[in-house]
Parts: sequence; C-alpha cells; structure tokens
Amino acid sequence: MRNSKWTIGVITAAAVMFLAAGLYAAAAPDVIPMQTAGYEKHTKGIVQFTHKKHATDYKATCGDCHHDAQGKPLAALKDGDPVQKCVECHKIVGEIPKEAKAELKKQKLSKEDMAKKEREYHAEALHENCQGCHKDFNKKNNSKAAPTTCTTCHPKQ
Repeated sequence: MRNSKWTIGVITAAAVMFLAAGLYAAAAPDVIPMQTAGYEKHTKGIVQFTHKKHATDYKATCGDCHHDAQGKPLAALKDGDPVQKCVECHKIVGEIPKEAKAELKKQKLSKEDMAKKEREYHAEALHENCQGCHKDFNKKNNSKAAPTTCTTCHPKQ
C-alpha cells in the first residue's frame, strides 16, 4: 500500500511537470521576427518584435495587437493561445502603391473607408497598429521612448 502511494505520487509529479512544460512551450516566443512571405524584395530589415518585453515591461495586453474582423481587441486571449498571422486578413503584401492611394482619393471615400481600404495592405495595417500604439504611448507619457520612424524598428540590412 505504501509503495503504491509513492508510485502514484511520482506519476502525478511527472504528469504535472510534463503539463507545465507543455504550457511553457506553448507560450509566445520572446522575440518574433515579423517575417512574412512575399517580402522577398523588402528594402528594410525585418522587425524583431519583442513580444515578452511588450507584454511584461510595457504591460501591453493581447488585445492591444490582436483583433477580430471588426477591429475589436481580442481581450480574452492568453499567452500561448493560437492566433492568426496578420497577413491572413491583411492579404495584400506591402504598402499601398501611390497610384492606388490616388485612385482611392478620387473616389472621395470617408476617412474611415479610406483607412479600411489602406489596411487591406499588410504593411499599412502593421504600421498603423504599431506606430499608432507607439504614438499613443509617447503622448500619454510625454516622451519619445516608443519608436515611430522606419529606422528605429527596421534594422539596417
């Protein structure tokens, strides 16, 4: 009887360790290279998004970056939950070409509709999300700590 309790205890401890290791392994990586297929001709370095630093040091929540099809924050996400890549919805790789932007302006769209069309382009959506958050952070904290220019996020190649 005594040996069976010990055996059950060891098995339980091992199961808890494996479960904990599995949960840890499922967490988002500390740094996420923002590499997306289709940017083979990208002229700037690939942004190395410091996921852990944003979540831990800056107290960013999952919903600050991840949103649903209507742009509403996915506030119920937890670290390690599966998420779609940005390009799955923002399907047009790259920035909106000047000609396309000029064509949209000719249509005299509302500011909201214009922004929605621009966000169909992957780079436009990322830039709006990241730079918008950084600008808000700087304004709120009366600082310039959060980068808002190309070269501060995109490393030199």
